[in-house]
Amino acid sequence: MRRVVITGAGTINALGHDVGSTMQAFREGRCGITQLEFRDVERLSIQIGGQVHDWTPETYFNRQQILLYDKFTQFTLLAAKQAVAQSGLNFEGALGLRSGVVLGTAGGGLNTWDENYRAVYEEGKNRVHPFVVPKLMNNAAASHVSMEYGLRGPAFTVATACASSNHAMGLAFQMVRSGASDVMLSGGSEAMLCFGGVKAWEGLRVMSKDACRPFSANRNGMVQGEGAGVFVFEEYDHARARGAEILAEVVGFAMSSDAQDIVMPSAQGAERAITGAMVDAGLNREDIGYINAHGTGTAANDKTECAAVAHAFGHHADRLMISSTKSMHGHLIGGTGAVELLACIMALRDGVIAPTIGYQEPDPECALDVVPNEAREARVDAVLSNAFAFGGLNAVIALRRV
Repeated sequence: MRRVVITGAGTINALGHDVGSTMQAFREGRCGITQLEFRDVERLSIQIGGQVHDWTPETYFNRQQILLYDKFTQFTLLAAKQAVAQSGLNFEGALGLRSGVVLGTAGGGLNTWDENYRAVYEEGKNRVHPFVVPKLMNNAAASHVSMEYGLRGPAFTVATACASSNHAMGLAFQMVRSGASDVMLSGGSEAMLCFGGVKAWEGLRVMSKDACRPFSANRNGMVQGEGAGVFVFEEYDHARARGAEILAEVVGFAMSSDAQDIVMPSAQGAERAITGAMVDAGLNREDIGYINAHGTGTAANDKTECAAVAHAFGHHADRLMISSTKSMHGHLIGGTGAVELLACIMALRDGVIAPTIGYQEPDPECALDVVPNEAREARVDAVLSNAFAFGGLNAVIALRRV
């Protein structure tokens, strides 16, 4: 099977509007979680989040495009533009026929849903804009990316809650590796930070009112974020032939289902995905130096994930570094794995491990090296990125330094 490498990356999230500023925030252990600012936020009991501030869509899109693009699509197109620019690819001609896009999202055009429900039910309007359906549909971002770059190969969206981006990137990896495509744009996006989006999550009672503290004994819940991450997955020989800069190699992917509970995670299901990714990559436990954890900051997720890692790695678990960058940018739900993959690339390329900030009290059920509060310099050759979703859906990606 063919080798797959990443030759471009782009992002916008609460830590920055591009990859450089996001990685700098990782190095500094800077928190992007702030007070939320949007209509009716005062009616919410949860008023913090990893919101993208200073976002002016008019800077990037014309009036007609803004009418057609929900916020999650806007975020995606900006991240994709950065990724394609870094890759140096031109998709005209034959390459466009051999290239595609697969993205992850959970909420899709949730801002559009929220605005139009308000217009119809609260304001009593009897009409909505004719672009409402193409604006809110979950595949809108993937479709617009395919049209923007002339990607005529596979193009679709994956919706598996908090594992959406990892599932999307794993499928993109498999398509390039198998020869179905030469290049795939992949990642994910989310824009749930609106009144309806936060109100729905409040009902689950898993949200923190003050901070995201993964693995800390006094953690009290997750904090939502928003944004996007997009990457260029390319066949290795194709990238080498054109002299492309290679950011990392994608070497393995595995997915599993707990088939157990709609909201409570299973350590056994997570472990099977972790072990499966290493087997797919041909890596031993001792080869892995860092794991970007799912690490939501909820009591159930963190201890379950630590148990899965400890069992999967045995004695080597004590020598692993594992951190959750959700403590900085919040939980982007369907887009979270895409932003978190940047921390994996930073670990491999720069030898800098992003920290778990907000860590205050050791938890005996999370007794791993969680890189507390400060980034760390360390050489690692292979890493994993974990994603575990409601519905018991697990997706783990393995990357290697090139």
